[in-house]
Amino acid sequence: MRVNFGLNGAPVTVDAEPYTSLVDMLRDELDAKSVKKGCEQGECGACTVLLDGSPVASCLVLAPQVEGRYVTTLEGLEKNSLMIDLREAFMENGAVQCGFCTPGMLISAYALLRDNPHPTEREVKRGIEGNICRCTGFTKILEAILDAAERIAPE
Repeated sequence: MRVNFGLNGAPVTVDAEPYTSLVDMLRDELDAKSVKKGCEQGECGACTVLLDGSPVASCLVLAPQVEGRYVTTLEGLEKNSLMIDLREAFMENGAVQCGFCTPGMLISAYALLRDNPHPTEREVKRGIEGNICRCTGFTKILEAILDAAERIAPE
């Protein structure tokens, strides 16, 4: 079946089987390699993308479900000023180790800070729940997101 949707600012059409997951379609058909394939059960957050602006686990979305919708991956936010600040904060705060969770974590943090530029630590924790990092213990990630918040919206 043909699936027509927006991806990172451009219209795309992909021929996909109805049971193809969004993560597989993005990685295999559209070369969106920032979208990682992890648990395939919606638990790890490695495959997080924005669907119509909201973070979702792309392993739980079937390709036909994005018909007429808009998907944003990390590649689509490469030049976005908020994402640039987030990436810098992640690097400077040591929030990146193996890097496998980083794209999904960045997407979730982006959505949080886009909607709430002054989050509390509790709000950051809630904003990234569903994203698992097995390397950092989350402290550095929380610090990086709060640092990015200061960069984008100093009080």
